[in-house]
Amino acid sequence: MMTHAAETLLEIARRRASELGLPYFGAVTPTEAKALLDSLAGARLIDVRTRAEWDYVGRVPGSTLIEWNTYPAGTRNESFLEELERKLPDKDAPALFLCRSGQRSDSAARLAAQAGYGKAFNVLEGFEGDKDSEGHRGTVGGWRKAGLPWVQG
Repeated sequence: MMTHAAETLLEIARRRASELGLPYFGAVTPTEAKALLDSLAGARLIDVRTRAEWDYVGRVPGSTLIEWNTYPAGTRNESFLEELERKLPDKDAPALFLCRSGQRSDSAARLAAQAGYGKAFNVLEGFEGDKDSEGHRGTVGGWRKAGLPWVQG
């Protein structure tokens, strides 16, 4: 049974998606994403950053790793959808996409929704958030700034 808190978060995510004109289920902050991952059965965090980002910047324990762009070439991962379908075959399961700042994950959520994933989400702010006035990430927003679980190396 879904908790009232989870129902509220889903409604917030849907409302945000509607307000922003997004073609997927919802958009959530990192804190909301963590709460959904903890409360929705089968929910998965799909980290779409590059292998270098996972290795050197950090990653969320237990997340599913699928590059949106390949490293080091930076070209689009043409097998992204195939990898997603292999790693998350249940298209009804909540799929929360995470990248550095929310841009690649938006693209991944759009593709997932087109492929039939009915509960695709974008994690706003991403892992590191936007750059601050000094040009640094990790100080304005993001998963790490929110104090959520992550590991490095």
